[in-house]
Amino acid sequence: MIKRKKSIYSLISLVTLVVISLFYFNRTIKASFEKEAEINNAESKVEEVVVVPDTFKELVEIEAGNTYGLMMSEKTDLNALIVNGIYQASVDVYDLAQIKAGKVIELIYNYQDKSFKELVYKVNNEEELVVKALDDKFEAEIRLIPYETKVVVKEGKIETSLYEAALKQDIDEKAIISLAEAFQWTIDFAMDPRVGDTFRFIYEERYLDGEYIRPGNVHAAKYVNAGEVYYAYYFEENEDNQGFFDENGNSVQKIFLKAPVEFKYISSGFTTGRRYVEAFNVSTGHRAIDYAATYGTPIRSVGDGTVSFSGWNGAYGNMVKVRHNGTYSTNYGHMSKIAVRNGTKVKQGDVIGYVGSTGFSTGPHLHYEMVKNGVKINPLNEVLPPGEALTGESLIKFQEQLKLLKEELDK
Repeated sequence: MIKRKKSIYSLISLVTLVVISLFYFNRTIKASFEKEAEINNAESKVEEVVVVPDTFKELVEIEAGNTYGLMMSEKTDLNALIVNGIYQASVDVYDLAQIKAGKVIELIYNYQDKSFKELVYKVNNEEELVVKALDDKFEAEIRLIPYETKVVVKEGKIETSLYEAALKQDIDEKAIISLAEAFQWTIDFAMDPRVGDTFRFIYEERYLDGEYIRPGNVHAAKYVNAGEVYYAYYFEENEDNQGFFDENGNSVQKIFLKAPVEFKYISSGFTTGRRYVEAFNVSTGHRAIDYAATYGTPIRSVGDGTVSFSGWNGAYGNMVKVRHNGTYSTNYGHMSKIAVRNGTKVKQGDVIGYVGSTGFSTGPHLHYEMVKNGVKINPLNEVLPPGEALTGESLIKFQEQLKLLKEELDK
C-alpha cells in the first residue's frame, strides 16, 4: 500500500514538473515570437520612413509659335520678375528668344518652399544653358551636357541597304548616319553598296541618369564595298586639322563629296526600292546621275566653289551650276526651288536647292553632272587625291591610336 502511494506521488510530481516545464517553454516561445514581431515592426517602420527630396522638376514643352515670355507666363507659375530676371541674365550667353519648338525647358524648384532654383535648356546635342537663382540675382552659363558615355562596337551585312542592315542589328538611326558621314568622301551610299558588303564601327552611346539618349562620336569605322576595304579613324591633330583619316594617316576629306544628297535623305523611304532613276550612260547621251528623292529633299554642293548659273535652263528646269576651280564644275537640275544666286560663294555641303521635277522630267529626282575640262565625266569613276596627311609626332600618335582600333575593326 505504501509503495502504491509512493508511485502515485512520483507520478503526480512528474506531471507537475512537465506542466511547469511546458508553462515556461510556452512563455519562452511566446517571448521569442513577440521579440521577433517587435523587430519586424521596427523594420517596417524604418521602411516606411519617407525621404523628402531637396528639389523637384517641371518640364515645359515648347510648342510652335511659343515665345519665351508667352510660354513662361502661360505654362508656369513663375512671376514676371523671375521670368524677366532669367532672360536678362542669359541674354549675353544664349538668347532665350531663340528657343525652338519641340524642345523642352527644365525648371527646378526647392521642394520645401517651391522657390525657383534653376533653368536648364539644351541648346544643342553637346551644350546646355543653365540659369541659377543665387540670392537676389541670377547667373547663366553654357556647359557641356554631362553624358555618361559607353563605347560600343556594332557590325552588319548588306542585303538591301546600309540603313536596313543597321536597323536589323538594332543600331540607332543617328549612329548609322554618322557612319555614312565618315565615308561621305569615299562611298556614294545611293550608288556604291552591293549585296554582301559589310561594315563594323566603334562609336559612343550617351546616357543621362542611366537612360540612353543618343549616339555620340564615331571613333573608327570599316566598310567593305565589293571586296574593297575602306577605313576611317577619327583623330584630332589640332583645332585646324581634325576629322577622319585613313589607315595611312591621310585625311579622308577630299575636294568633292561622293554624293550631292545626304545619306539620311537617301535612306529615308528608299531603303528597299530603286536608289536612282538612271546611271551614267554615254551611249544614250545621258551623261549624268539621277538621284531619286522626294520633293523638297535638300541638294548640297559637292565642293567649294562659286555659283556660275542659277535659274531656268530649258530641259534642265530650275538649275544651278557651280564652278569649283579651273578644272571642275558641277551641274544640278530639275530643282523645285533654288537656294542660291548667281555669283554666290558656296562651301562643300552647303544647300544650293531642293529636289523637284521641273523641265524635262517624269518624276522628282536630282539630275547631277560633273564636268572636267569642259567634258562631262562619270563622277563615280573619278579618282581624287587623298586629303592632307598627318606627319611627324602627329602621325606617330595617330598610328599608336590606330593599332588598337584596327585590331577591333578586323575581328
